Amino acid sequence: MRNLLFIIAILAFFSCQKPPFYQGTSSEKEFVWQGANIYFLLTDRFYNADSLNDVNFERTKIAGKLRGFEGGDLKGITTKIREGYFTKLGINAIWMTPIVEQIHDATDEGTGITYAYHGYWAKDWTAIDPNFGTKEDLKELIETAHKNGIRILLDAVINHTGSVTEIDPVWPSDWVRTSPTCTHKNYENTTSCTLVENLPDIRTDSNENVKLPLQLVEKWKSEGRYEQEIKELEFFFKRTGYPKAPRFYIMKWLTDYITEFGIDGYRVDTAKHTEEYVWQEFKKECDFAFAEFKRNHPKKVLDDNDFYLVGEVYNYAISNGKTFDFGDKKVNYFDKAFNSLINFEIKWNVKQLSAKAVFQKYDSLLNSDLKGFGVLNYMTSHDDGQPFDEKREIPYETATMLLLTPGTSQVYYGDESARSLKIEGTTGDATLRSMMNWNDVNHSAETKKILEHWQKLGKFRANHPAVGAGKHSVISEENGLVFSRIYKNDKIIIGIDLFEHAINIDVSSIFKDGEVLKEAYSNQKVTVKNGRINFNSEFSTILLEKN
Repeated sequence: MRNLLFIIAILAFFSCQKPPFYQGTSSEKEFVWQGANIYFLLTDRFYNADSLNDVNFERTKIAGKLRGFEGGDLKGITTKIREGYFTKLGINAIWMTPIVEQIHDATDEGTGITYAYHGYWAKDWTAIDPNFGTKEDLKELIETAHKNGIRILLDAVINHTGSVTEIDPVWPSDWVRTSPTCTHKNYENTTSCTLVENLPDIRTDSNENVKLPLQLVEKWKSEGRYEQEIKELEFFFKRTGYPKAPRFYIMKWLTDYITEFGIDGYRVDTAKHTEEYVWQEFKKECDFAFAEFKRNHPKKVLDDNDFYLVGEVYNYAISNGKTFDFGDKKVNYFDKAFNSLINFEIKWNVKQLSAKAVFQKYDSLLNSDLKGFGVLNYMTSHDDGQPFDEKREIPYETATMLLLTPGTSQVYYGDESARSLKIEGTTGDATLRSMMNWNDVNHSAETKKILEHWQKLGKFRANHPAVGAGKHSVISEENGLVFSRIYKNDKIIIGIDLFEHAINIDVSSIFKDGEVLKEAYSNQKVTVKNGRINFNSEFSTILLEKN
């Protein structure tokens, strides 16, 4: 009997313990995607930690400037997670460009010889491209990220295959269309067409059963995994009841990364070029796969958040609310599909409006038209030729407006270090995709100063979901702009563009008399007296939180 009671006590003890990766539920550490701070990087351009995987598949042609593989890999991202680079920057999610196996050869479409370093020219969705690493590398990256409270987003491409080359044949005609090229004038010539010339478009409109492409069958057989892949596909189609149509094959392959590795979300590429029901179907399968992972790996669960899907509907603006207008048709990409869409508008808002107006606009829209959903704000990206600060002249303002505007923030690699966006000798978007400027980060005093500003704001944002997801209220405009944000029990006050070093602010709407507050930007403590705080700061930004 005594032994039985001992066993029961032990079981009760362990049943009450939190999983080792559990982050807690205090307001300071609660994670919500609507207020996340996401770091977006090109896997090939961030950090090269393994030079042995730099050349594969005889990719040895001399490419155009910044149009070949530069060596960045999964191990490089893991290295920087371990070094604490992302934690110091307040990053709680990393989105990387696609890592699936790319076409082996290069193309030459008038911009110089180009390899698929960017990851958007898939050859085999079931394999990781060896230039980026291995499945073991991906597993290690995700486990390391999760142990550091960082979520991982991969990039999903269902709209198209890779380009056709001499050694990368076109997929069968029941899988892809090769014409016409999209003109983007209405819904049909945005979805039923190829994004650009020589980028075969997946027949996502088809519900016809199709066989696997011969080149994929031969590849799998040569790698000794054909039978296993077929077995898994048969199980998937039997479970779901879907026809063996092209889009469902790809959904199976993409959701495998959820069940096998436990990724936390997908950024979905070229979403408006694919019928909207595709993303509703994809969400259903992602949710199923995520539930399976959580059930099979309860100790690796970070929190109660659902799988995150953010879509790239090119030129979507927060002002559109839930719909995107094709001219002849309006489409709602949120309901039953995306948690969030990338917001292409914020860089223009910041140029045209005051900070007060931007914050109020985003607060209003996210708490009305878009309530329950979110937007992903960015200032710079890999394929937007009109970045907010092209010459990197105002990196402090870029950080302030990106990281403090309501919504989810997307830091593009090198935003925080003013990595140059004007690279001589490049053509097209290659100029936006140089290697991360680690030498400046490590040795330049000016870069370190810029980075420190991004770190202070980023860490405050990561510690307080109220920054991105909270209700916004203006407190004062007497000395710059002072405002509060409230999300559940998380209450903070922020001041920007302060022109007086002597700070005297009424904080009675948020904090009580006698409370000791921490001012996180200057790292000092202040006490609330008569509803106000009084202190001096050499900085023009204040970040107030409970100590």
